[in-house]
Amino acid sequence: MKKSFKSRTLYYMSLFTTSLNTGSNGNCFYIGNDDDAVLIDAGLSCKETEIRLARLGLSMQKVRAIFISHEHSDHIRGLPVLAKKHQLPIYITEKTRLSGKQLLPEHLVYTFCSALPVNIGSLQIIAFTKLHDAAEPHSFTVAYNEIKIGVFTDIGDHCENLIHHFKQCHAIFLEANYCDEMLQKGNYPYFLKRRISGGNGHLSNQKALELFINHRPAFMSHLFLSHLSRENNCPELVRSLFTKVADGVEIIVASRLQETPVYQIGLNKTKVALAE
Repeated sequence: MKKSFKSRTLYYMSLFTTSLNTGSNGNCFYIGNDDDAVLIDAGLSCKETEIRLARLGLSMQKVRAIFISHEHSDHIRGLPVLAKKHQLPIYITEKTRLSGKQLLPEHLVYTFCSALPVNIGSLQIIAFTKLHDAAEPHSFTVAYNEIKIGVFTDIGDHCENLIHHFKQCHAIFLEANYCDEMLQKGNYPYFLKRRISGGNGHLSNQKALELFINHRPAFMSHLFLSHLSRENNCPELVRSLFTKVADGVEIIVASRLQETPVYQIGLNKTKVALAE
């Protein structure tokens, strides 16, 4: 008997994301779906985090946990108050916790291991080690129903871990911290210039661009350029560099002064033929 077929449109579930702030003055990223969300880093005060989420129409009630990348103050400044007030589990490595020297509620502290998934509600978070001058620095991917977002900031250089996870993401918060020429001609002392541009400092515009050109997957839809230096970079310069090679990827320069809009990642649909 000959089978008959009918067409059906399938929708992939989406993730929603925003940078609440990114820069040396504070970093905090929101990633979630309709039911669950996590924060990556907590570099804003508790009050400012709440204000910015509210302005975007996002609810703290959906936030299930906070993941901490490393102990620098622009990533953990608001952590103790935010976690305690909202009773949010804190996922942090022991070395990062000790180096951060913050009093965290013991019952809220959890650890994680590189490459081992952590399930938070319907989300899956994977951490991986990176090159940065911190005790035990990590970056993260957050996935839901095959849609994946990466938060890749505070990185000194490309490494195999970074490239591996970069190739899997539909959207990425990618550091583009400084322009080489602006840094070298600027007023920073020599030791700080070396720290920033060394292999354990921050990612330059050019290195971020090389990563994007050489390793972006065909399905990437959004690139959020993040952690721009106030003194050694220019948002218009970065936007221009990446827009020229975007090839359909939406380029967003995330601000060090305010939140980005909420972006929906993975709203795709496809028609498939199903046998009756």
